[in-house]
Amino acid sequence: MVKIILLVLFYFAFPLVIIYLCRRWPLLKKPGSIVLAYGFGLLFGSVGILPQGSDAYHMALHGRTSVPSAEMEALMASGTISEADQYANSIASSQDMLISVIVPLAFPLLLFSLNIRRWMRFAREGFISMILALISVIIIVSSGYFIFREVVPESWKVAGMLVGVYTGGTPNLVSLKVALGVDPNLFVMTSTYDMILGAITIIFFITAGPKLFRAILPPFKHNGGFELSDKAMHEAESFEDFTGMFREGRIVPLMTALGLAFLIFVISFGISLLFPGISQMVVVILSITTLAILASLVPWLNKIEKTFQLGMYFILVFSFTVASMADLKVIFSIGYLGLFAYISYAYFGSLVLHIILSKIFRVNADDFLITTTAFVFSPPFVPVVAGALKNKDVIITGITVGIIGYVIGNYLGVALGYFLKGF
Repeated sequence: MVKIILLVLFYFAFPLVIIYLCRRWPLLKKPGSIVLAYGFGLLFGSVGILPQGSDAYHMALHGRTSVPSAEMEALMASGTISEADQYANSIASSQDMLISVIVPLAFPLLLFSLNIRRWMRFAREGFISMILALISVIIIVSSGYFIFREVVPESWKVAGMLVGVYTGGTPNLVSLKVALGVDPNLFVMTSTYDMILGAITIIFFITAGPKLFRAILPPFKHNGGFELSDKAMHEAESFEDFTGMFREGRIVPLMTALGLAFLIFVISFGISLLFPGISQMVVVILSITTLAILASLVPWLNKIEKTFQLGMYFILVFSFTVASMADLKVIFSIGYLGLFAYISYAYFGSLVLHIILSKIFRVNADDFLITTTAFVFSPPFVPVVAGALKNKDVIITGITVGIIGYVIGNYLGVALGYFLKGF
């Protein structure tokens, strides 16, 4: 028990080291703290510190992350497994419980500080491009499901995660992992492939992208809203700025926000008991999303500083934990090549379809590029691409679309995943 408690404390402590490293060496901010969390998590899980269990134990899992205690006792009594397997199962159960709790706490914190009413006022500029991006993602991910479902394990869950990550980014991907009950190996590989393809795409967006898209799509018409764009840029760049979180005067408000996030979790769990015929975590995640959006409309809660960053810290804890649960032998097996093909198809297929639709509906090049960036990479990347475009006017549009993506990502991911499961 002491070892498990120490392990859980380590899962909470090491992301603080990652945050420190990113502050100490700005070069590490280029891949991002979440990428580092996955990398260190994979390393921690593969160096032999965590017990893996025997072949008999892995056969008893039947695809689950851990074996229920009653079943473990029966296996122990029959001599099928050993005490070492029981210890490995206790660690797996603790990891699974940590993930199941950390995400429902993180997502409300991410939404509390988003001024949804303010950003919705600016949604008009990129509204058409946003709708076309949504249509493109849904069509391509859905068609990809039918193309790759024979070679991608649990392809309906992958489809749900892809829609979530291509509208709301990593926080929605994490939430949908919990809501849809995705296997850790499958989740880590989906996230890893997404990051690899995302790195290639964002480099293209800030180098050759602006010139290419401006040659295909109509030009942007400037409106001169630079002062507001400066504020928007500062807000976007502060999304992952953890400095000053524990400054005097901030700790009590942050703990209040954390307490409210926990209360929303409890209420959502209670709501899930009213729908016994539906997956409990689906109801919990969607209820949390809805209640957190409503809570963000409360002025005093919305004004609490660093709630978004506290939520991102919990996302780092999740990323480090779930990566440590992954089995590298399974991850690098040939069986995941189909997954890479599906994600590549979803990534570039939706981009091409979005370009075609934008050409038909005469969406300008800058709005196309900034809405795509906001959906696929989330708001922190908006100022980077706006800088490549040399156009500050699109920053508000980008952040607005990104925030809408945070809000709708979970709903779309769950809805599409379960819709495709029916085929």
